[in-house]
Amino acid sequence: MGDVSTTKSTLAQNEPAMKGWLFKWTNYLKGYQRRWFVLQNGHLSYYRAENNGGVPTLSIRRRRRFKGNQAEMAHTCRGSISLHGALIYTVDACTFVISNGGTQTFHIRAASEVERQSWVTALELAKAKAIRSMESEDDEEETDEGSGSPEDWSSVVRKLEAQLNDIQTCSDLIQRHWKSLVKPLTEMETNLDPDSVQAKSKEVSERATLFRISTNAMINACGEYLKTAQTHGHKWIRLLQHEREQRQRLQEMVETLAQQHSKLEQAANAHTNRPTVNPSDGEEEDENEFYDAVADSTAGVSDGHFTLNIPTGTGHRRNSSDSSSEPDETTETKQVVVVTGKSTNQARKVQQSDSHVATISTSKRQRRTRVPDKPHYPLNLWSIMKNCIGKDLSKIPMPVNFSEPLSMLQRLTEDYEYAETLDVAAKCTDPCEQLAYVAAFTISAYSTTSSRTGKPFNPLLGETYECDRRDDLGWRAFNEQVSHHPPMVAQYCEGRDWKCWQEFTMTSKFRGKYLQVIPLGTAQVEFDNGNKFSWRKVTTTIHNIIVGKLWVDQHGDMEIIGKGAAAGIKCHLKYIPYSYFTRDTQRRVKGVVMDVGGNVKWIINGTWDNQVEIAPVTGSTGSSSNPVYETGPSVVAWKRRMPPPDADKYYGFTLLAAQLNEPEEGVAPTDSRLRPDQRLMEEGRWDEANTEKVRLEEKQRAVRRRREAEAEKAAAEGRPFEHYKPIWFEQVTDEDGVVVHVYKGDYWECKDMQTWDRCPDIF
Repeated sequence: MGDVSTTKSTLAQNEPAMKGWLFKWTNYLKGYQRRWFVLQNGHLSYYRAENNGGVPTLSIRRRRRFKGNQAEMAHTCRGSISLHGALIYTVDACTFVISNGGTQTFHIRAASEVERQSWVTALELAKAKAIRSMESEDDEEETDEGSGSPEDWSSVVRKLEAQLNDIQTCSDLIQRHWKSLVKPLTEMETNLDPDSVQAKSKEVSERATLFRISTNAMINACGEYLKTAQTHGHKWIRLLQHEREQRQRLQEMVETLAQQHSKLEQAANAHTNRPTVNPSDGEEEDENEFYDAVADSTAGVSDGHFTLNIPTGTGHRRNSSDSSSEPDETTETKQVVVVTGKSTNQARKVQQSDSHVATISTSKRQRRTRVPDKPHYPLNLWSIMKNCIGKDLSKIPMPVNFSEPLSMLQRLTEDYEYAETLDVAAKCTDPCEQLAYVAAFTISAYSTTSSRTGKPFNPLLGETYECDRRDDLGWRAFNEQVSHHPPMVAQYCEGRDWKCWQEFTMTSKFRGKYLQVIPLGTAQVEFDNGNKFSWRKVTTTIHNIIVGKLWVDQHGDMEIIGKGAAAGIKCHLKYIPYSYFTRDTQRRVKGVVMDVGGNVKWIINGTWDNQVEIAPVTGSTGSSSNPVYETGPSVVAWKRRMPPPDADKYYGFTLLAAQLNEPEEGVAPTDSRLRPDQRLMEEGRWDEANTEKVRLEEKQRAVRRRREAEAEKAAAEGRPFEHYKPIWFEQVTDEDGVVVHVYKGDYWECKDMQTWDRCPDIF
């Protein structure tokens, strides 16, 4: 039966989908000539005479000669075109064209418009079918019975489970009928009465029949299960082999790109003595560069969900603080009126902010302004990347060549580079206005990522970092690595009128072309007036990991929630992902601040790499489902301080970033500034840094293995074992019922007394 069904399937597959007479353009001398066309198996073929599936119908004698001879049948074909990837379009009512990209083009004319439409429809269907079957491993199947998707697999698994249940049911019946059969058989052996034996014989016969029926059902169920398993097993084996081949091709492709990148890097290093090109001289790099422009904006909010449309107001130009000016544009609907002037109170706040910004260069302590230049070391990129695809980068040892000489603890401290925004927020009496400044502060934390693509060092368990800038910036921060897997940093920072803390943990995946970092922790700020706000960071994506110029994008939604005295108010921020097809400003952030009743009170607009403006809402027009808000004078809540012109020579560091790893006396022995591999890298001794990095990581693994062995021993002996606990933070349950790490509050006192006996030996 299987051979018959296979033969029928093959015959059905080889049967032409459509055939008939059409006129094909031959040349300018003969014009259109009548030809016999056959549409079959994703190909359109034509013959000079009528052809039935490849067998010409010229004469009985020639028909016998061609019968079963595939070579001669192919010879009679005057031409054929594959429909996979072909372009099919109509010229006029009766003419249509089929082209496969230049090598073959058929100009065909039908006898009528109806006939032309019938052929075009059949060709389009055959093209779609050819595309679907192109990836199929089984050429004998006309349709794809299963794409190998999780849904198909789950349906097969459910079918197998149902058949297994049938087998189990048959097994239970066999067991029950066997027991009922054994009983009369036993009685027959012990009873010698002929009449009784005859009665028992009839009972045995009946029960044996039931047993035979159950056994046959069991055999049939096993046969069905075996048939299903074999049928789909072969298909899954082919799919698995296909996936392996695809993976192998991808690895070969990435390896080729990595080798090309390495050669380009070596060629670039060989020409380092050539004069550099100043971008201001008019030269442009053919890379993924961003040319940002911040325009005065308007915003619309619908149903509490901020869908912000930013048309330019009539006759409005950018102010002189922007790096470029935009041409005047006119919009028919002016959704929000934005006035560029500043109120007296807001101007005072900006002056306070500007004066506070100036303090970064007037520190009482003389601090360094830069780090040593970044050396150029060649690296076999593929040897590292081939083992990273699809994995969590926090669990993969990476050489310092991918890093910058800062730890994640120090990188998180850069969140407070614009802490003066929180100082301004602390002076606000309106909680909604205060939240608008907090939103600007959260956006400012991403400003350095626009020019920084180096990976910070993964902190060791128990590693700490302190940053005391009260003398010039008015705040001090302390960080500790409280968990290794998953990696987690606990941070506490205190300013003049506020305190801020956060837990930072993340998940990261390398996808070959880009790397995504998804933060999972929560950050909070609390002001002296009792207002408290919490938020989560958005996703960071680093593009062009293998080939091309690295660039970073921030995207996603952020919600800042009010707590304490500010409970009920919230802010929605939207980080718009980069798009090649938009004319809007790139790296855009926009959002709204809403009061307890859900009414929009402030509009937030700007870019995360330049500046953010906030404006109060003074009124609204439009419908309730699509309100349009008018705003008062806008104020720059945050503006980026650009890094030095030569910062690209030393990892793109800002002034604060260059000072974070500056050596300092009296810090804890676990401080990041004492980490030897990081210090060696900063000094340009990368080979030694890589060796030292391997030593530190192996030392950390040895400590973890020893701790695990002690835990197993304690469990075997039935005694409690105290797992690792942070030194300067402790786990507590907050008001929301979430377990968080809270700063104990005694680090600075221990520093004053230089009592570091509780610090572990990690370096």
